[in-house]
Amino acid sequence: MDYFKKGEKFYITTPIYYPSNKLHLGNCYTTVICDAVARFNRNQGKDVFFLTGTDEHGQKVSEAAAKLGKTEMSYLNEIVEDTKTLWQLLNISYDKFIRTTDDYHVFGVQNIFKTLYQKGFIYKGEYKGLYCTPCESFWTESQLVDGKCPDCGREVKVQTEEAYFFKLSAFTDKLLQLYKTNPQFLQPESRVNEMVNNFLKPGLDDLCVSRTSVKWGVPVDFDPKHTVYVWIDALPNYITALGYFCNEQSELKRFWPANVHIIGKEIVRFHAIIWPAILMALDLPLPQRVFGHGWLLFGGDKLSKSKDSGAKDCIDPRVLVPRYSADAIRYILLREIPFGSDGNYTNEILLNRFNSDLVNNFGNLVSRTLSMLKKYFGSVIPEVKEDNLPSSEQLKVVVKEETDKVFKYMSDFDVSNSLKCIFNIFSQANKYIEQTEPWAIAKDEGKQQTLANVMRNLVETIRIGATLLQPFLPDCSQKVLECMSIEHVNFSQIDKFYLLENGQSLPPLPILFPRLDIQTELEALKN
Repeated sequence: MDYFKKGEKFYITTPIYYPSNKLHLGNCYTTVICDAVARFNRNQGKDVFFLTGTDEHGQKVSEAAAKLGKTEMSYLNEIVEDTKTLWQLLNISYDKFIRTTDDYHVFGVQNIFKTLYQKGFIYKGEYKGLYCTPCESFWTESQLVDGKCPDCGREVKVQTEEAYFFKLSAFTDKLLQLYKTNPQFLQPESRVNEMVNNFLKPGLDDLCVSRTSVKWGVPVDFDPKHTVYVWIDALPNYITALGYFCNEQSELKRFWPANVHIIGKEIVRFHAIIWPAILMALDLPLPQRVFGHGWLLFGGDKLSKSKDSGAKDCIDPRVLVPRYSADAIRYILLREIPFGSDGNYTNEILLNRFNSDLVNNFGNLVSRTLSMLKKYFGSVIPEVKEDNLPSSEQLKVVVKEETDKVFKYMSDFDVSNSLKCIFNIFSQANKYIEQTEPWAIAKDEGKQQTLANVMRNLVETIRIGATLLQPFLPDCSQKVLECMSIEHVNFSQIDKFYLLENGQSLPPLPILFPRLDIQTELEALKN
């Protein structure tokens, strides 16, 4: 298997977040999964560009700012600063943070709109439709659920106004062909069925792409009473961030098309239908993949800012991270949401995973191994000779098999199963300790080499596991690897079982994760 792909480009994006309220745990999932994928690809030696940002225009922003007696920009600046602080708290390693109020983005959107108009893909008309203000979305009668917005459940209003339209209907056949010839474009497969059956086969309607009633937006420069509809403003961020329509386009040439847009499943329609159609109209390559992940469910419901229930009812990551560590919160987010499906969050799940996986499996393995290495070999890594133990061979087989699975799963952005494989490595190492019983071997002076083999195998297994873990849980894995004098982590030698130097000394390592009293913690989180 090809573990290291030095120099290969990799461009990954989150959606840009609508700053109508503080981001909650569900939003954190999208960003953390993108961060894990970005870090994993960096460790493969790739040239990675990781983009995130904020979607700052629209009626909802104006209304929220007005309620607080603030200008739009003062309101936005506070929320953007909070967002960046949160990403720092969670160890998010983005390369660029774009705001749709940035001058270069506004310039790019105006030129994209003008280009589409000049090419005949945008025309002026009149729009009458059912509009959901919280979601900034128009809906048809058939798309409503119980007469309300299918995304947030709020009331919709009939709205009529002069508007510009994008000829989305002209791309129906091209998009159907895209899905037929490139089944990997949209994942998981259930999202493809939804797009094809619910939107493409019935036929696409042209899309309203401007508003006259909303003033907080990007002005249409050749018709300034119009502002650009929020999704036409938002989606091109993926190319304006790279310099599209600017004089300097080296990053656009270097990174576009994106390798993957990772988004929540509720906005798949915009990224898998509207965005490809815009790119086709601009004669630009399409992103290689759009991945619509599931929702983080809290109390059986989606965490949502639009419903006004999410941010205040969910557990705040700003509280959880200082209490349990960024790694612990990253772990629960990445581990509990299955590939492409919804996942549940409760404080009980967090605390039980913390004790069972982080404390018992990983942390205890590291602690036991370093303690035994100190006791039997003065913390010095011994040399392996003539290791004929069947359990040693089985350990190496499991490490190799699970490592291969990690790379296979990560090629499909399946971080949950990737983490499961890494922790299988730690479980096998713990099993190896029970099988070999180093404390019993140490009593027999004639088996010192066997003891040396066992300890070396454990240390090397921890090294491989911690290296694989680094993109997901960067803090704790880095502590383990630095203890082994590994400062620059990559996968170039992940297939080598014996990599550390004979005679290398491993310094003591503080406890990675302290055991929690679950009832005490549950009570504390209620207050």
